Amino acid sequence: MELTRRDALAALAALGGSTAGCTAPTADRLEHSEESDGSAGGDTDDAVAVRPDEGTLATMTAAAEVVFPSSVTGHREFVEAYVVGRVEDREVYRTGLVQTAAALDATARDWHGDGFAALDPVVRDRLLRNLGVDGAEGDPDGTLTDRVRHYVVEELLFALYASPTGGKLVGIENPVGHPGGTASYRQATMSESGENG
Repeated sequence: MELTRRDALAALAALGGSTAGCTAPTADRLEHSEESDGSAGGDTDDAVAVRPDEGTLATMTAAAEVVFPSSVTGHREFVEAYVVGRVEDREVYRTGLVQTAAALDATARDWHGDGFAALDPVVRDRLLRNLGVDGAEGDPDGTLTDRVRHYVVEELLFALYASPTGGKLVGIENPVGHPGGTASYRQATMSESGENG
């Protein structure tokens, strides 16, 4: 099942009013910030300020690759669109996410000699488990384990299952905020859920 930017935008819409109107600006911000070196003024500076750094996006994508079921593909496009939209106009949240991703990356370098995104998926999964993330309570102000659970694992899982494609994995054809009508409810099954843990 391939995740897309459209899935990410549907997940953002499920969060409510704080993401209203983010669809087109998010795509613009992605394009402008990739082309800019941050030295230009005006709107480009605003776009760069909204977008998390590449290290954060790489760490979140690498986490998604081990947190999401193995049948899911399209991690980078989905995660990038979701994260950029999620931090829009939320500087405190953005700071917490960036700092947590950086701390997770630093832990990977201390324990395994390389950044989190560069590690083999099996090693990434083991690192998260050794940190105790799988049994932690998400807390943005807690220990590293609690913050990784909050900013990384819980955010990624919410994004996945609030999206139309991710919702199908658990038999939800129409996640909150995603139109579809009664036909899709009649067609929904649990056949694709629970197969990949």
